[in-house]
Amino acid sequence: MKKPNGNSLSLMIRIFPFLRWFENYSKSNFRADFISGLTVSLVLIPQSMAYAQLADLPAYFGLYAAFLPPLVAAMFGSSHQLATGPVAMVSLMTSTALAPLATAGSEAFVAYAIILALIVGLFQLSLGLFRLGMVINFLSHPVVNGFTNAAAIIIATSQLSKLFGIDVDKAKHHYETVIDIIATAMHNTHLPTLALAALAFAIMIVLKKVNPRIPNVLAAVVITTIISWSTGFQKDQISDISHLHEPGLAEKIANYNNTLDQIDSIMQELVSLSTEKRETIKNHGKHSLEAIDILAHTAQLEVRVDRLKHHIREIRHELRDYRLYSVASANNIIDYYPINGLPSNLERESGRKWHLKVKNGKLDTAQLLMIGGGSVVGTIPQGLPKFSVPKVNFSIILDLLTMAIIISLIGFMEAISIAKAMAARTGQRLDPNRELIGQGLANIVGSFAQSYPVSGSFSRSAVNIQAGAVTGLSSAFSSLFVLLTLLFFTPLLFHLPQSVLAAIIMMAVIGLINIGGFIHAWKAQKYDGAIAIISFVCTLAFAPHLEKGIMIGVLLSLGLYLLRTMKPKMAILSRTVDGHYRNADRLGLDKCMHVAAIRFNDSLFFTNVNYLEDEVLEEVASMPELRHVLIVGNGINELDSSGEVLLSQLVSRLRESDIDISFSGLNDHIFDVMKRTHLFEKIGSDHFYHGITDAVREIHKGVCLNSPEHICPLLQAKFKKFEVSDEMVEAMKHAESKSH
Repeated sequence: MKKPNGNSLSLMIRIFPFLRWFENYSKSNFRADFISGLTVSLVLIPQSMAYAQLADLPAYFGLYAAFLPPLVAAMFGSSHQLATGPVAMVSLMTSTALAPLATAGSEAFVAYAIILALIVGLFQLSLGLFRLGMVINFLSHPVVNGFTNAAAIIIATSQLSKLFGIDVDKAKHHYETVIDIIATAMHNTHLPTLALAALAFAIMIVLKKVNPRIPNVLAAVVITTIISWSTGFQKDQISDISHLHEPGLAEKIANYNNTLDQIDSIMQELVSLSTEKRETIKNHGKHSLEAIDILAHTAQLEVRVDRLKHHIREIRHELRDYRLYSVASANNIIDYYPINGLPSNLERESGRKWHLKVKNGKLDTAQLLMIGGGSVVGTIPQGLPKFSVPKVNFSIILDLLTMAIIISLIGFMEAISIAKAMAARTGQRLDPNRELIGQGLANIVGSFAQSYPVSGSFSRSAVNIQAGAVTGLSSAFSSLFVLLTLLFFTPLLFHLPQSVLAAIIMMAVIGLINIGGFIHAWKAQKYDGAIAIISFVCTLAFAPHLEKGIMIGVLLSLGLYLLRTMKPKMAILSRTVDGHYRNADRLGLDKCMHVAAIRFNDSLFFTNVNYLEDEVLEEVASMPELRHVLIVGNGINELDSSGEVLLSQLVSRLRESDIDISFSGLNDHIFDVMKRTHLFEKIGSDHFYHGITDAVREIHKGVCLNSPEHICPLLQAKFKKFEVSDEMVEAMKHAESKSH
């Protein structure tokens, strides 16, 4: 059998990058990868369940997202230590993207989450295949810093309801939801729930300080789950409506279910109208009567949905506020009575207060869930996820496209930042486009196994590299341990408290908060600091509509970039003491009366050509004895047709005024443009210089030799005369008199 030659082997590695793992692979490497994979999985399993709930999905969908995506991302990416899977930021943005389209946790919501993963994956894969990884440059660091800090606060505060053991509907704005949570927690906090969350926090914080290698998240999960199981933390009972003796409760539940039916019916009609609207606009035009009728009908339905949603929130709030005592009859049937309406001839079972569990879906009056304790993860389907092709709905794809692009870019930026940090530590070569392909394939393959969008995780990648991972095989082992959990160990997670999952999320996002980033951006450039702060404030203000905050930041960045391009930095140069040419005004240097050496710090495009002309002519007007203009063009890297035309006009205009013009420091590309357009011949080959020193020396011979100026500031450093004003003299006298 022939061994593959060098070219074929190189091609195989390019197609299947994971083959590189096994070059010089040893038993010690295998052992290190195995231990790393096991360690990461101990963090990944509880974290993924927590993040799924952050995305408003059932907890077990986090396990589905932690099954295949880490393996695929490692196999086809370029980083050996990047740990992919559910992450806080992408989970929150998934919830934001799907909220307008379906009820959280519903079948439609789950289906759209899977479609979203597919769209994100296809977009990332396309960027990678076409080597367009540079698109992430549209997300400047100040924008990402502002968005990330705001998102971390939103993520943390979104878990407060689980922390206190209460249920609160999401309001129009996130800050309103937080206010509602705090108000409800004042009188309805479930103290055992809060206590278990506090214990989880304490375990994770202490173990992290004692030894970062200890899986503190797993320890918190194991200890609190054992306590939950042994103390009977969960007290759930199923009851028929006939056993709830609360006046008006049955009518309220019927009203609640009827309103939900109306909302679902209108939402389905809106989805079909969205497709019909696009077809109508395509066939009849945007301003046709048919299109206007559909738009009007859509607007009416949206208003109806808003009103019904407001009504349903009010009913849900009232249903959740009921507190009942339980009474056991002789035949062991439990009845529930109002706290203030318990008949005198009946005796309650205990001091435990029961309340109705009201989720976002309809209530089955024959199977009402009564809550008398804390909330746990509950039953997790045992076995592998169902493998199937996502059902593609093109109208839904169009609705999700904007958020899918934002999730793709934010997720990839998070992943590549982590991968770069680890590559700097290990000396590994990193390929951003290859990483895009890996992340894209991970999301695509994941969508076939009921996964929602995933990305690279900072915390788990840190665990991976600290545990000694050598290759991406560690991620393969992580996926294997998730597989074993799905097959055999899901019953062990039944009693895991929901408040502990909330604590895990809050601990994870603390690392995302980076106040120093604002200060650093402000010190670098005040406008960068301002953009970071504005992005932060807008993201918080518009939450849960996170895309608005980041889009405002991107638009501000692009606007400032265009503004800087339209008005690039320019300076009149003079010679310094050390022989260099610097900004005369900034250093207090004198200027030559006859030669203006003007440095232009940007390429010459249509956006800034007029600015250069205005600045040069303004300088000419302020220097009556000017005889020569030298454009120092070391910073001019590009010259378009508008810039070339302007230079030609500027040369003609100056020479008509008996002022000559020369250039120094231009690169070959600029020369090529000038030669093709014959501007080079117009200016004259003897008016181009390699550097400013040569240019000044030659220009000075013809212009400044007969000048009455004793020392030319372009040949020798000459500082402006320091003049003492009358006010300064008076101030000095006043200071002297005070000292005496």
